[in-house]
Amino acid sequence: MISTDKKPLHAIVLAAGKGTRMKSTRAEVLHPVLFSPMICHVMDSLSDLEAGVVVVTGHQAAEVEAALALYPVSFVRQTEQLGTGHAVLSTADLLENEGGTALILCGDTPLIRSETLNLMVADHRVAARTLTVMTTILGRPDNYGRIICNQDDELVKIVEEHDASPAERQIKEINAGIYCVEIPALFAALRQVGSDNAQGEIYLTDIVEIIQRHGKTGRFICPDPEEIIGVNSRIEQEEATRIMQRRVNQQWMLAGVSLVGQESIFIERSSAIGIDTTIQGPCYITGRSIVGRECEIGPFCIMDNYQVADGSRLKPFTEWYGDK
Repeated sequence: MISTDKKPLHAIVLAAGKGTRMKSTRAEVLHPVLFSPMICHVMDSLSDLEAGVVVVTGHQAAEVEAALALYPVSFVRQTEQLGTGHAVLSTADLLENEGGTALILCGDTPLIRSETLNLMVADHRVAARTLTVMTTILGRPDNYGRIICNQDDELVKIVEEHDASPAERQIKEINAGIYCVEIPALFAALRQVGSDNAQGEIYLTDIVEIIQRHGKTGRFICPDPEEIIGVNSRIEQEEATRIMQRRVNQQWMLAGVSLVGQESIFIERSSAIGIDTTIQGPCYITGRSIVGRECEIGPFCIMDNYQVADGSRLKPFTEWYGDK
């Protein structure tokens, strides 16, 4: 982990929303991206930070909490979904007296990398800021909050698209929805935020304008816009799955595995493959499957929680299932 001081770090993951654009009875953060609930990818991105993790649940809270049963986290329930600011404020009883820095992110951003979060925390601490906002540049910034800077390119505020003027909507730098903020300033600012906006909610973004009056604020610009994609629809879910599939497949190819037709090969991140193995697509390798060295996996194979010995040859159109 990259760190420049010993102040405690607390991650707050927002996972209370329903996600109406998914058109589903299932909580948004439980929809899968490459076989795993998207919130699990977010939790994995936090795994190498020395941070306590608090997850704010609300809609289908019991189901979300059950999905995270194997992760070392604490839960806070947001009984009413009154906005992102209200969600963070619900953690006050747990965190306000802890001090240190809060890293706030959403449970529907499964593509964020742990390396990026580490770099952001380090940047926040080296610059000795009170608040750092992760931003990125998008060619089409629809549905994202816009970053407003002054003449000196200093962060002033974030304007949600619902409340943005036509000129502000032309801004390409957007809010990625990830924040580093010193905890005393965070809760002091949240108690000053109102709900006089188009949505009638307590926006977390409003803390920027409040904190910058007395503290140091700034931006951490994420160079890869793919990382901050929020999955709010089935279209975005498919896009995120394809990106994650490409990442995982490239990781295995760099590790010495040949993937023939890699665009049709889907490998769950919990599976493992030995070097000099060749896999021909289409193919699905899921669960905690283990494929040995120098194997040949024919096309149209399905493997779930199955172990393949070194040097094995699996014929096309076969299915292999092991114990869960």
